[in-house]
Amino acid sequence: MSNSPAGTPPAPYDILFQPVAIGPLVARNRFFQVPHCNGMGYRDPSAEAAMRKVKAEGGWAVVSTEQVEIHPTSDITPFIELRIWDDQDLPALARIAGAIHEGGALAAIELCHNGLNSPNLYSRETALGPHHLPVASYGYDPVQARMMSKQDLADLRRWHRTAVTRSMSAGYDLIYVYAGHGFGGIEHFLSPRYNQRTDEYGGSARNRMRLLREILQDTLEAADGRAAVACRISVDEGLGQAGLGRGDIEGILGELGELPDLWDFVLGTWEADSNTSRFGPEGEQEQYVAGLKQLTSKPVVGVGRFTSPDVMVRQIKSGILDLIGAARPSIADPFLPEKIRTGRMETIRECIGCNICVSGDFTNAPIRCTQNPSMGEEFRRGWHPERIRVRGSDARILVAGAGPAGLEAARALGVRGYDVVLAEATRELGGRVARESRLPGLAAWVRVLDYRQQALGTMPNVEVYRESRMSADDIAEFGFQHVAVATGATWRRDGVARWHTQPIPIESGAGVLTPDDLMAGRRPSGSRVVVYDDDHYYLGGVVAELLRGEGFEVEIITPAVQVSAWTVNTMEVGKIQRRLLLAGVTLRTSAAVTAVGAGKVTVASTYTGQLSEAAADSVILVTARLPDEELFLDLLARHERGEIASVRAIGDAWAPGTIAAAVWSGRRFAEEFDADLPSNDVVPFRREVTQLHADLPG
Repeated sequence: MSNSPAGTPPAPYDILFQPVAIGPLVARNRFFQVPHCNGMGYRDPSAEAAMRKVKAEGGWAVVSTEQVEIHPTSDITPFIELRIWDDQDLPALARIAGAIHEGGALAAIELCHNGLNSPNLYSRETALGPHHLPVASYGYDPVQARMMSKQDLADLRRWHRTAVTRSMSAGYDLIYVYAGHGFGGIEHFLSPRYNQRTDEYGGSARNRMRLLREILQDTLEAADGRAAVACRISVDEGLGQAGLGRGDIEGILGELGELPDLWDFVLGTWEADSNTSRFGPEGEQEQYVAGLKQLTSKPVVGVGRFTSPDVMVRQIKSGILDLIGAARPSIADPFLPEKIRTGRMETIRECIGCNICVSGDFTNAPIRCTQNPSMGEEFRRGWHPERIRVRGSDARILVAGAGPAGLEAARALGVRGYDVVLAEATRELGGRVARESRLPGLAAWVRVLDYRQQALGTMPNVEVYRESRMSADDIAEFGFQHVAVATGATWRRDGVARWHTQPIPIESGAGVLTPDDLMAGRRPSGSRVVVYDDDHYYLGGVVAELLRGEGFEVEIITPAVQVSAWTVNTMEVGKIQRRLLLAGVTLRTSAAVTAVGAGKVTVASTYTGQLSEAAADSVILVTARLPDEELFLDLLARHERGEIASVRAIGDAWAPGTIAAAVWSGRRFAEEFDADLPSNDVVPFRREVTQLHADLPG
């Protein structure tokens, strides 16, 4: 089975478009969308099908599902993945495979028994693992796995084999055996961290790989040359002798290297494998993967948040990888391969490594992306990363503010064919993106600006004016009838956020600053600084890191149990604590600043209310934000008087949120402009509702 695109790629990158044999298959090029979760799974299979189809259209030769639970004893609730428990799951899986094929790619399915990662909170089945141990789940679930008996192992092999047969009946071309990321239960047998058995499945490295060998052999036998077989495996758990390391993976490849048709190498934890740009560069997995390809004749795929075609070419020419694996770059730009093939590298939406996509899985919400606002909306709203309906009128539109929402609104409206004026009050485009990208670890985030600024520069129908602060009178004078207000938001100076919904006492003359002040170049007076984080996303920790790096004595205080607590959903929270502690920042958690005085703050325990004090020459309040809505409210009043046709606030000017939310808001404005929208009593997107069972008991 093969698929081949027409056209010739630019010479420096033609190696990326060579076909690659994978067992009985031929991938049309070297671009491989490796399995990745998406927060949709069994609940939203049509949404996933549409999302995967777009990637296939974008030139990925192989497009994979996320992990697919093969049995009720592999239930990882609350996470919403795919399931292949029985034949009831096949229509959804077949829809996804069919959509991938329709887009022109090979369809891969990642079969998984999650072993110790399965708390089975939905199924209530007993968790299974190599030994009697608590489950290794994210939620510290009060569940312990039972040591698998020989019968359990025989059952597991049968379940996996049945899942292989079902997968092929659903139309999948490539079947994964999953032993990676600490999720695949097979990895728990491979790892000395978890495998404490003394029988033929434990002890020596050869014994610990016995289950992997058996399941690979079972899968190859069941596939019988009608589907390819891949093995996704952890190459390093980061635990030294206590876990899988280089010696182990070399031993596994020495024993089993010729069994599967493809090896997919990953790091031993999802947090390490999907590291954010704040904590690691593009291609950092190379140090763990280099040299492994030489231990097998089978093709090898790996990841590295690859966005640079030159880095991709080096991976191939240096003999590190055969296929360029990607999850997050394929989310940020599903058409990345096609853009390289057609020589349009400047139009690539490069992944910024923020992991807002990952947060969808942790919050059980459809996947989203800061760079690609259409991600997750392909089915629900009919959005596409490269296409948008043409304009419906000759309207001329003013976008006031060139932050992430304004930039995306202007770009998408320009693609639709409208005449657009983008007016920015300052000299610099980008708003908060430009400012925040100068903070420690966030440099890659400037790509949100770079992509849109480049796109706008190619559009003769979009005019960009800097240092052009617009008042309502200015707008009326210029005759604009349609306005999108993207004026952003301002950090509050009164302590109001989650813990305090009313202003806190602040003594006159106390040194109080906000992130806006720091990004504008102002610095605290005195050497002792308290950062009060009641925002709980990344910025509190970033601000503390910035000031500590400049020599200030920094204590960060937060009502949460960890600094930047929401970053548990982007898999950074532990890394943030580590970096701050190693930098010498004092962390005080489960505490709220209740008053700011001269040289000190008053702090209350969130549990007991007991008060204490902390020395502070200056306080940085990272709390809530207020929308800069004066222009919007003025224009809204004029609209209600019939003086302008339409006005809408977007992004932070409407409701402060993430950069991803602001970009999405800009796209939504462009999509909905001149559309005949239903009442807001109507659900504004398509959704799937669970089918009722035919009957009820008794």
